[in-house]
Amino acid sequence: MTQAIAGLSVSRAGPLALLQDAGRFGVRRLGVTQGGPVDLHGWAWANHLVGNAWGTPALEVTFGGLELVAERDLVLAVAGADLSATLDGEPLAGWRSFTAKAGQRLAFAAPANGLRAYLAVAGGFAAAPVLGSVACVVREGLGGHDGQGHRLAEGDTLRVTPRRAAVGREAPREVPCDYRRPAELALLPGAQVGEFSGESLFQAFNASWRVDDRADRMGVRLTGPRLDCRMASMISEGIGLGAVQVPPDGQPIALLNDRQTIGGYPRLGALTPLACSRLAQCLPGQEVRLRAVATEQALAAYRDFRAIFD
Repeated sequence: MTQAIAGLSVSRAGPLALLQDAGRFGVRRLGVTQGGPVDLHGWAWANHLVGNAWGTPALEVTFGGLELVAERDLVLAVAGADLSATLDGEPLAGWRSFTAKAGQRLAFAAPANGLRAYLAVAGGFAAAPVLGSVACVVREGLGGHDGQGHRLAEGDTLRVTPRRAAVGREAPREVPCDYRRPAELALLPGAQVGEFSGESLFQAFNASWRVDDRADRMGVRLTGPRLDCRMASMISEGIGLGAVQVPPDGQPIALLNDRQTIGGYPRLGALTPLACSRLAQCLPGQEVRLRAVATEQALAAYRDFRAIFD
């Protein structure tokens, strides 16, 4: 087994940088949530560009403000949001792999396009798994670079599993669109969709919604027309990724990776994993629209996505 070695040290910590693998599964019966990258698309591409297998831990950087110093020569890649990344002050192109020499400084500044960038290293970042995963969930104190769910802080060191990167990994043919543009989010109608009034259903899928400033890795509140549901109450039930709950105020909440494991609000349905990824890159105030899709259509899109990396 290859021993992990020091790879990057933190000289300045941004507001939120977390180590994430594909997520923590099979433990929701214990009340433990999934974790993992909220933008699965950007995370997967960052790993792919340096030759890593699906599930390899990568760093999720939210808002920027993070500065890292290479402890040795490393092959890295950045995908997802444009957080104005630089290497020794020189701008870095996203969706590409690059080499950082020992002593060089990698910095993420303010968001220029999107909210979350993903940094992968050839061989992967190394950390001890907790309940089968290194996914960092701050609220639960699980996973991450130290196993205790902590965000990166100044003075921390990220360990890596040394390996030369596979060469020739190409960037996606179509780099994602400008994250600042209105987003169309695919939604699978759910069990309670028929309990909403006809007018509310029309508004849900035809009106524009705005991303509220109450948004984090747990969920994103959308503001727009009030949605009315005929259900006065319901028994709490399991909550999956992308579930769109509608509380009594009529404003939907799309639940993401760090969501609670059960909930008792009626649901319009669930965003697809790729729709969740798109929503995770939206800044407060951005416009989104919901689009109903069939199960077969959503599965086909996700299979095409996974086929790139499998």
